[in-house]
Amino acid sequence: MAKVKVYSTPTCPWCIKLKDYLKSKKVDFENIDVSKDKEAAMDMVKKTGQMGVPVALIGEVYIVGFDQAKIDEEIAKIQ
Repeated sequence: MAKVKVYSTPTCPWCIKLKDYLKSKKVDFENIDVSKDKEAAMDMVKKTGQMGVPVALIGEVYIVGFDQAKIDEEIAKIQ
């Protein structure tokens, strides 16, 4: 199971930026398309209180939006 999950939609520019950033850092992640997976979308909203994407789950920490400093901080903890 991936230590990093990205909740995204195909048309979200910040989702693409987040996924490209993780790839550039050579971080494996599971992409969850919440436009197709309603159960995952509801789970994301329940855990974060947010309906917007992207949301990254890194280890046990949810990060809403593309917060590069926070993403780097959490990636360092799981590598």
